[in-house]
Amino acid sequence: MNKKRYSGIERKQARWGFAFVVPAIVFFSIFSFYPILNALYTSLFDKRVLSLAKPPFVGAGNYVYLFTAQTAGFWNSLRATSVFTLGTFIPLLVFSLIFAVFLTGFVSSRTRGFFQIAYYTPAVLSSVVAAAIWMQMFDPRGLANQWVNTLLNTPGMDRRWLADQYMVQASTMIVYFWKYIGYFVILFITGLSSIPPSLYEAATIDGSGKWQSFWRITLPLLRPTVALVSIMSMLQCLKTFSTQYLFTQAGAPQGPINVITLNIYRTGITNQRIGRASAMSIVLFIIMLIFTWVQFRVSKSDETDY
Repeated sequence: MNKKRYSGIERKQARWGFAFVVPAIVFFSIFSFYPILNALYTSLFDKRVLSLAKPPFVGAGNYVYLFTAQTAGFWNSLRATSVFTLGTFIPLLVFSLIFAVFLTGFVSSRTRGFFQIAYYTPAVLSSVVAAAIWMQMFDPRGLANQWVNTLLNTPGMDRRWLADQYMVQASTMIVYFWKYIGYFVILFITGLSSIPPSLYEAATIDGSGKWQSFWRITLPLLRPTVALVSIMSMLQCLKTFSTQYLFTQAGAPQGPINVITLNIYRTGITNQRIGRASAMSIVLFIIMLIFTWVQFRVSKSDETDY
């Protein structure tokens, strides 16, 4: 009797759980899974945006076109995306962890709230607003030149933030770092707060210093949070678009910051080659999928026991 009663309760809980999960499944199916499948289907045709004629089937023709030597623009987009991702992802991961450890271990509880709000405020802004703010700062008469010239004692020198091919790459990285650093700091603070203080107390009694406690206690127990932040920051960098688009609209050179998403936009909207743009989207999706899988494999570990 008890066994039947408990099995009935479990079935009832399972039905309620499924009922609560169904809306999320439907939402993701409509707004995530279907667009991916539709993009895959569209990439097999030479489809134009405004053409009413039935698009001819080209199979893998769009993919072959992207990776041939004649289409150096797509290879340049892969290079620009790789440079931006590496130049933004690594500083985001490292400095967000450093700031989180600093706030939780070296700042009083009263001051900590102020710093958390200050760090997180840029994350609330849209990417367009953040790029517009920094475009004003990167102006030859803006604050960026003034700050750098003050530090380097080079008054009046123009760093050409939006004109030089290397500086414009650094400019996009600075914008993304400034915007998203606070969001990942909050995630790390949440992970740090879940570590029991008794572990640090026991380590202190055993004669462990703060640096040893960080490497032997904090970092191993923070591994799930590090994996989460690394995956989220990597995907965010691979999807970058708004900053590069606004910078090129303002006159910045397109080549150094022509990331894949910007190339997709120009191919699909400006050139109206929606089939090729869909093929680029599928390639970007596969790249994101591979990097996510690799990070899961690297960070995979047994469940942490306190």
